[in-house]
Amino acid sequence: MNLQSFKESLQASSPPAGASVYLQALWYAAKGDWNKAHVLIQDLPDQNAAWIHAYLHREEGDTWNADYWYRKAGRKRAEVTLQEEWENIAAALIAH
Repeated sequence: MNLQSFKESLQASSPPAGASVYLQALWYAAKGDWNKAHVLIQDLPDQNAAWIHAYLHREEGDTWNADYWYRKAGRKRAEVTLQEEWENIAAALIAH
């Protein structure tokens, strides 16, 4: 899978088969299901989960909470659009 095929999967009714929980969370976020994305990611203890968690709270407009999760992820708040950040996260996870 690459970023383009992942983005194309958004036309489907479910995430791509074999997608990690991280990519599933991003997939649901892109489909407008913030709650499903948050449930998938909120209890995972690693930095990738924290990065997605930060993105979700930034998308929600909860800057204080987003900044907390960016710190947990070892990152600073993104200074790009939400769409660009979503693509950056997805590309990083796909390459990993």
